[in-house]
Amino acid sequence: MASAELELQGAIVARLKADAPLMVLINGVYDQPPDTCWATPKESYVTLGEAQTLRDDATCISGGQVYLTLHAWSRLTGYPAVKKIADAVAESLHLAPLTLATNRLISLMHRQTRTFRDADGLTSHAVIDFVANTEKPTA
Repeated sequence: MASAELELQGAIVARLKADAPLMVLINGVYDQPPDTCWATPKESYVTLGEAQTLRDDATCISGGQVYLTLHAWSRLTGYPAVKKIADAVAESLHLAPLTLATNRLISLMHRQTRTFRDADGLTSHAVIDFVANTEKPTA
């Protein structure tokens, strides 16, 4: 049985890649972006970020919360492009009914988005945070 965190990663990537309005805005969704990401007209993409799992077992239930971060990147002028991407990611995933292979997703909620300019002065960056509540199947 895979961890809920790993199963969520796969389900999130699949959902985002299937989201046509989001994919119009970006080059792709990556764990590790290729070097060619900035060499396209869109000059924007989404990457998987940090994750943290907190176990919260109760009587007869095993599971917990998975905190997930996604990053949106854009070199298009100003903040509008990266904010549109971050909004599209949040809308695609907030309360999405994702199916996990061996774990059960109870809920996936967008918690916050932060936008800022990276130190290179060219790249707008959004950090998009989610929390998922999961359960492991009982034996």
